[in-house]
Amino acid sequence: MFLKSSGPVSWLIVFLGNPGPKYECTRHNAGFMTADAMAKKLGVSINKLRFKALTASAEINGEKVLLMKPQTFMNLSGEAVGEAARFYKVPPEHVIVVSDEVSLPLGKLRVRPKGSAGGHNGLKSIIAHLGSDAFPRIRLGVGAPPHPDYDMADWVLSVFRNQDLEDMLSASDRAAEAVITYITDGPERAMNRFN
Repeated sequence: MFLKSSGPVSWLIVFLGNPGPKYECTRHNAGFMTADAMAKKLGVSINKLRFKALTASAEINGEKVLLMKPQTFMNLSGEAVGEAARFYKVPPEHVIVVSDEVSLPLGKLRVRPKGSAGGHNGLKSIIAHLGSDAFPRIRLGVGAPPHPDYDMADWVLSVFRNQDLEDMLSASDRAAEAVITYITDGPERAMNRFN
């Protein structure tokens, strides 16, 4: 059910991941998993190709939002985000980015109104293209590699299985709720409720 809103898009909600079946349910695609949970909650399909991303328009508490799954691969996510932000004249503080976070335990959420890239290439790219790190982010813990010698690229491209997958689907649902709370009730309420 699409809700038509008279106003322009006032928020971008960007879910980070890598496109294609090869990357489904990998740790790096925690953002895309949240996009699917969000689409279900809002009754939309994120399937319209615009700004190098699959998109959907929706409304959250009277605010028109554009849901985005960049199709550029993680390291170039900023290309899609920068293009959409310029087109709609959305300031960085209204660009919510949902991404995976290896330094958080599996399923744990961290909501922040701004911050560094913390070594995340998708966030680095977005900071570069927005020219600011003052955008909200919701990070989903995907856990750290099992031992220090483990290759980080192999780890973030590994697939969730069994209980980890269940826990991640549940965390994705909570992350979608955190996005809605952030837009509806503001950063403080979202941080108090979900951190």
